[in-house]
Amino acid sequence: MRRVVDPGIRDWNFPRGIASVALMVDYAAEHGVPAARMLAGSGLAEATLADPDAQVDAHTELAVIRNLVRELADRPALGVEIGRRYRITTFGIFGFACVSSPTLGEAITFALRFLDLSFTFCLPVVEWTAGEFIAWVHDESVPADVRQFLVERDVTAMHQVMSDLLGRHLPLARAEFIFDEPAYADRIAEVTVVRPRFGRPRNLFTIDPAVLEQPLPQANAHTWAMCLAQCRDLVDRRRARTGIAADVRKLLVPGGTDGFTAPPGIDTVARNLNLSTRTLRRHLDAAGTSYRALLDEVRRALAEEMLTTTPLSVSDVAIRLGYAESSTFIYAFKRWTGATPAAYRRERVPRR
Repeated sequence: MRRVVDPGIRDWNFPRGIASVALMVDYAAEHGVPAARMLAGSGLAEATLADPDAQVDAHTELAVIRNLVRELADRPALGVEIGRRYRITTFGIFGFACVSSPTLGEAITFALRFLDLSFTFCLPVVEWTAGEFIAWVHDESVPADVRQFLVERDVTAMHQVMSDLLGRHLPLARAEFIFDEPAYADRIAEVTVVRPRFGRPRNLFTIDPAVLEQPLPQANAHTWAMCLAQCRDLVDRRRARTGIAADVRKLLVPGGTDGFTAPPGIDTVARNLNLSTRTLRRHLDAAGTSYRALLDEVRRALAEEMLTTTPLSVSDVAIRLGYAESSTFIYAFKRWTGATPAAYRRERVPRR
């Protein structure tokens, strides 16, 4: 059976934590490049690197990356060296969620869903087949001047994290890259184990699918569930702060006197933002989301609130969220939470 899993984002332009920038600045300092030169043109102060709650946009990190590539242009395999420094602990709660996942396959699926908690610029799409697991690594939208560096960095970082999860070096079955074979190809082969091929149509690597089903050494169902909830909250907070997605979400949150009125349709939202519907869709797509995804976020939050704080029936909740049929709402709610609305209410509302 063939199964394809896409990332939860459509573009690398998402807000991210400061850890990746700090990692590259530290590496540069070890090789004689002061922080001031690494941060030039980024708008970042050196003190920000020590703030674990600091958040930067992707273009800020990109400015630091360009400084790194320029300052250390004479270092071969720079992307590989940097990529090897991304360990599970670099990713905070996102990393802990991966560590506690039941299997490597589950960790990969989770990571794709919450990819905007990573630092990647190259977007992976994975494909399971009967005899092979393939990760297609897309670099089409990555700026050309740092594209090869970021492919090397991101693929190496992905491999490093998977090896950390397994507790051993993970050999790849295949590794292929679009760029021509560099003089330091042996350094890349140290990561992949298998001899990589260059000048290929697409960037990809493959893994024996049997490895994906092996239990991870630190798997813990309770910790995984807790980390999953925290990652969801973190993503919501990050997305809520920025750009067109924040504007749309504000309009989708109801403002009626009872607090629960059906969210407006996309045409109404577009008019309120003085945009055409087509332009709004394009802006949301560029932001890595969609009206449907934002509507689902708002509907889920409202549904959970109504089910736990009001005596409304499931049918009434469905109507107030704009569903024509209760069955459609029940299906959507189970997709969001893994439970039916009735079961969700029973678990969270004490009997009186």
